[in-house]
Amino acid sequence: MISFEQFTLANGLQVIVHEDPSTTMAVLDVIYNVGSRDEDENLTGFAHLFEHLMFGGSENIPSFDTPLQKVGGENNAFTTPDLTNYYITVPAQNIETAFWLESDRMKQLAFNAQSLETQRKVVIEEFKQRYLNQPYGDLWLKFRPLIYQKHPYRWPTIGAGIQHIEEAQMSDVKAFFKKHYVPRNAVLVVAGRVKVDQVKALAEKWFEPIPAGVKPERNLPQEPIQTEDRSMEIEADVPANRLYKAYRMGGRYEPGYHAIDLMADLLGRGESSFLYEQLVQNQRIFDTISASLTSSIDPGLVVISGQVADNISLEAAEEALEKAIQKFATSSIAEKDLQMVKNQAEASLVFGEVEVLNRAMNLAMAANVGDPNLVNTEAEKLASVQKEELESWANKLFIQGKSNTLYYKKIAK
Repeated sequence: MISFEQFTLANGLQVIVHEDPSTTMAVLDVIYNVGSRDEDENLTGFAHLFEHLMFGGSENIPSFDTPLQKVGGENNAFTTPDLTNYYITVPAQNIETAFWLESDRMKQLAFNAQSLETQRKVVIEEFKQRYLNQPYGDLWLKFRPLIYQKHPYRWPTIGAGIQHIEEAQMSDVKAFFKKHYVPRNAVLVVAGRVKVDQVKALAEKWFEPIPAGVKPERNLPQEPIQTEDRSMEIEADVPANRLYKAYRMGGRYEPGYHAIDLMADLLGRGESSFLYEQLVQNQRIFDTISASLTSSIDPGLVVISGQVADNISLEAAEEALEKAIQKFATSSIAEKDLQMVKNQAEASLVFGEVEVLNRAMNLAMAANVGDPNLVNTEAEKLASVQKEELESWANKLFIQGKSNTLYYKKIAK
């Protein structure tokens, strides 16, 4: 159970405080409710570009890292299709430095050509290294547009292509900041060796003077119901053939998510999972295989992926995988197996809450969708899942007309 108190500043910034006197550290975490799903299809990659630009200096602070390092602090950030998260960890006595730094860049970034060009080059290099110049790196660049044909999940957070970052103009950058980086579109969580009254005073001092802005309205195109199986093939210089299957499901906070999460664990998490036993241990058709969820806020995916054994064709591997999935979907789930994955999930939850930074992030993410107390309902929701729910979802998801398949072929030599 993560205890917290919350209040809202006059400018609309939601603030959450989690007191933990057992640590000597404090965390300041800010989530902006903007991710790659909020981008213009002709200006993709901006949410991720901003993750970098936010470290390029602000109105009163030319170097973000220098003052933070002087007080023993660390910081980082990440972007997802749904949100952008910035976090700072400092010795608790230096928490005001984090307030100063984070509020200054929320108030006004130092927009200048040098910073834009520097971060543009960093992002382009990251794009090349992660997506173009490593084996299987372009997987989601090419697979997402097959799965999502209307919704902006059809491009990854890095963007649909390098050209959008190459062509980004300062006017586009300023417009993106003005629209999304405002107090009304953010959540601030402060956790660790802090007190609510202390945080309230600091939040009012550093964040409340920032103009509230207007919370952007999100009206994203909805993905039509999929009615046909889709497939594609990539051939590249990779070490082995791989097979990927994706099935659309509901979003992270929609009914059925926890049942599907446990179902995916039974299907393909670890060496005791159904697919591993069937297709790796017993039949030797795959060298590795796994199942996971994208866990996105809008409708996401169940993804099954595996590296095919050298002596097996991709076509034969897909046929065997389909048979195994259907066997799983039409079989009764043993109570002991369900309890095993419940125990694993509960252990992951407990382990994930050991670090105060993780607790802060979990609170921020839950608050971002409207209810910070969602962090305290996860264990109960997982524990309440019945095997009949898993069996029902397996029969709904793994049916004809719902699959998306990618053959990733190695070039024959």
